[in-house]
Amino acid sequence: MATKKLSRIDLQKMKEERRTAVWITAYDYWTARFAQEAGMDMILVGDSLGMCIYGYEGTVPVTMDQCIYHSEAVRRGAAATFIIGDMPFLSYQVSVPEAVGNAGRFFKEAGVDAVKLEGGKRVCEQIQAIADGGMLVMGHIGLTPQSSGQLGGFKAQGRTAETARELIEDAQAIQDAGAFALLVEAVPPEVCGIIRDRLRIPVYSIGAGVQADGQLMICSDVLGIFQAFTPKFVKKYEALAQKTIDAFAAYAEESRSGAFPAEEHTYKMVEGEYEKLTSLLKQ
Repeated sequence: MATKKLSRIDLQKMKEERRTAVWITAYDYWTARFAQEAGMDMILVGDSLGMCIYGYEGTVPVTMDQCIYHSEAVRRGAAATFIIGDMPFLSYQVSVPEAVGNAGRFFKEAGVDAVKLEGGKRVCEQIQAIADGGMLVMGHIGLTPQSSGQLGGFKAQGRTAETARELIEDAQAIQDAGAFALLVEAVPPEVCGIIRDRLRIPVYSIGAGVQADGQLMICSDVLGIFQAFTPKFVKKYEALAQKTIDAFAAYAEESRSGAFPAEEHTYKMVEGEYEKLTSLLKQ
């Protein structure tokens, strides 16, 4: 279990020593607190909150204000954990100055340790500008949900030699632009392994196999809460959706039958005070 908040140097050292960094998404105070107590190295306040919290069909509708709001809550819940704010759709694509300004909001308003944005060579100018502004920025390639329409949907990437080479080129460009780390999503493990070995910065996987410097998972997937769909790379470690439904149903049944609240769930008047009350009410 981590005893202090990791720094960029710590994460880099973990890569060099081949120690796996483990991180998870969180969108609220309590999940962040539990993640920290479980010893997570990092927490991502992902724009996946659009689907996991707000019930959107994808991440595109998510706003900067929503991301800032949830990042603030996560920071309060995990003060001793390295936290990454996910830059939502159109918060960095419109212009470089806007990208720097929105990245700055995460640091000033939510106290994150880094931000993440999606894309390869086409966002390197933004990555460089954010890094030049003194902020840590992480890249994200492979399956990039914000641009899933261009990719033909939520599909694995880099499965052919040509597309894999393009991903490797994107990864190199992101490193050269000044990113401190890279997330690779839904890519064959051997491709992720090549990227990891070629880059000096940490390369993390979400659905890209074990040949990475660390693993990321969505909290709602790990807990078995999100039910809309289950990506191939997801392993559910609990089944909280059904357990929650069962608990709510049991509460409803007991309330309707009168079994709840029982005497042990109620407060008692001071001895003799009920009689005084009934006497007062008769006056």
